[in-house]
Amino acid sequence: MKIKFTNLYKLAPNKKKIFSKIKNLIVNSNFIGGPEVKNFENSFKNYTGSKFCISVANGTDALEIAVNSLDLKKGSEIIVPVNTWISTAEAVVNNGYKLVFCDISLDNYTVDLKDLEKKINKNTSAIIVVHLYGNPARMNKIKQIIKNKNIKLIEDCAQAHGTKIKNKHVGTFGDIGTFSFFPGKNLGAFGDGGAIITNSKKISEYCFRDRNHGALKKYDHHFSGRNSRLDSIQAAVLNIKLKDYDNVIKKRNYLAKIYFERLKKITEIDLFKLEKKNKSVFHQFVIKTKKRNELKAYLSKNKVETMIHYPYMLNELKCFPNGKLINAKNLGNKILSLPISEEHTKIEIDYISKKINQFFKIKR
Repeated sequence: MKIKFTNLYKLAPNKKKIFSKIKNLIVNSNFIGGPEVKNFENSFKNYTGSKFCISVANGTDALEIAVNSLDLKKGSEIIVPVNTWISTAEAVVNNGYKLVFCDISLDNYTVDLKDLEKKINKNTSAIIVVHLYGNPARMNKIKQIIKNKNIKLIEDCAQAHGTKIKNKHVGTFGDIGTFSFFPGKNLGAFGDGGAIITNSKKISEYCFRDRNHGALKKYDHHFSGRNSRLDSIQAAVLNIKLKDYDNVIKKRNYLAKIYFERLKKITEIDLFKLEKKNKSVFHQFVIKTKKRNELKAYLSKNKVETMIHYPYMLNELKCFPNGKLINAKNLGNKILSLPISEEHTKIEIDYISKKINQFFKIKR
C-alpha cells in the first residue's frame, strides 16, 4: 500500500462547482474585490463568531498587519513560541520590535505557561499565541497571566480553522486573530490567502486600510499601507470549501482517534495530550520519538510518506536570538508528522499504525 502525505487535488471538494465559479469570474473580469470577497469575509466572520473579518493576501501579511494595528511602543518586546513557522517571528522583527522566544508545552506543542510567565516583564507589549497543529493553546490561563497588565494578545490561527476552546473559536480570545489559507491548510485556497478577525471596530478599520494602501475606497489614503488583498478567485474557492468544512474537521478527528487508539501502547513515542473540553482540528498529527529518523526511514520503505513540522526551532536560526529553552531543545530531531487528511481512509491509518507498531515490536 502506498500512502501519500497529502494530495491537494483530492482534497478539493465540489470540483465542478469550483471550476464553474472560476470560469464565471474570469468571463466577467471579476478578479479583485467584489461580492465573492465580501461574502467570504461575512461567512468567515460568522463561522468564527467574530464581529469583523478582513481578508488579506496571505497569512504572513495577516500577522504583520495585526501587529501594526495594535499601536505598540516601538522597540518593545513581543513574546513568540519558538516552535512555529517563521512568519510568526518575522511579523515581530519586520515591524521593529524585539523578539523574545518562549518555550513550548510537550503536551500539545503550544506555548508553555511557566516559561511565558518568566519571559513577561515591563518591556513586554504583546504576546503572539500560536495554536500549532490545530491544537488550542490554554487561552484562558494566558489571559489570567496578563490580567491587569498592558499586554496585547495576538492569536496565530494559521493551522487552527475550526479549533475551539469550550465551543469558543480560537482567534476571538485576544485582541486580534490571524489565519492563513495556504493550499496545504485544512481550509486552503488554490493559492495564497489570509484573514484577520477582531471584535474591535478601531482595529478592524486600521486593518481594512492597511491591506489597501491606507484606503477604505479609491483615493481615500489616510496613511502609507500595503497591497494585500484576497483575490476573487481565492475567495470563491474558500466560500465553497467553507460550506463543507465541518465535515473535514469531523473526518480528521475520526482518523486522529484511530491513531490514539492504535499507538497508545508504544512507550517510546509521545502523543498529543489534549483537553477533552476543547476541539483540535488536527492540521497535523505529530508524534515524538528519539528514534524519529529510523522510524521515518522504515515508514518510507513501507511506502508511507511522512513530514517534519518543523526540523528546527526558530532560536536555532542565526537570524534570530538564541536562548536556552528546555522543552524545545533538539525537538526538531524527534518529531514526525503522520499522514492525516479527510481523504485518507481508516484502512490507510490502520496500515500506518500497524507499521509503527511493527517498528517498535509491539504486538497489537
